[in-house]
Amino acid sequence: MQQSQIDILDPARANALFVTLGMTDVVEVGDELPPFFHQIYFWEPQQAEDLGRDGHPKTGKGLIPDLGLPRRMWAGGQLEFLAPLRVGQEATKTSAVHKTAQKTGRTGPLAFVTLLHEISQNGKTCVREFQDLVYREDPDPTTPSPPPQMADMDETDHQKTAFSSTQLFRYSALTFNGHRIHYDLDYARDVEGYDGLVTHGPLLAQLLMLQAKHHLGSLSKFSFRGTAPLMHFETADLCWKDGKSWVRAADGRLCMTAQSHS
Repeated sequence: MQQSQIDILDPARANALFVTLGMTDVVEVGDELPPFFHQIYFWEPQQAEDLGRDGHPKTGKGLIPDLGLPRRMWAGGQLEFLAPLRVGQEATKTSAVHKTAQKTGRTGPLAFVTLLHEISQNGKTCVREFQDLVYREDPDPTTPSPPPQMADMDETDHQKTAFSSTQLFRYSALTFNGHRIHYDLDYARDVEGYDGLVTHGPLLAQLLMLQAKHHLGSLSKFSFRGTAPLMHFETADLCWKDGKSWVRAADGRLCMTAQSHS
């Protein structure tokens, strides 16, 4: 099964993302779209009755099969930047399920879904993205959490970053991401068992990508994997060393790893 969408890469939306990221950059029609900014286009609005309890579209109705597990997380991704996407021009996104898998982890059953997205413009594939999703059961409050993996401290560059509930809401709006863990504190805490609102994995990846582009000048490939959630009230260091990136929370735990190539 495959689906396609067409969108015009509106410069106003890209500039709104710059503001959301705390940046003063501006793009105009004809400029190159920064890496990963395609996330704010190709919205898939669904009627309220077609949404699950978490605000995402129900599984089993579109590309993603119903695997019987309620909690969805963006686990990571791999991107290839093959040609520039140009602001203000029409682009096409084609998506399909690349693979699915099920297994049992330390916290119970898990289901993995990898989606393949290809974004083209003027008949040329510009971005190829593998998006890794994981589905799991609701947390058991009687089961202790495993100890977190600790992050390296040997970076050659780092940027200290703080988030807010307003920033998370604005990023959710720009990406049309209805997942309630990012803006509904009661749901995030009482249903999915988090300590606060969850900072979007793609938001962290976006910041790491822009940091990598600053060091490398351009990106041809970028891959990332989430290792622990970061709450909206936590500060974090965006770390860089020799093409490797990672997000380190204030308590030292590793939240994301990434690898980039120019």
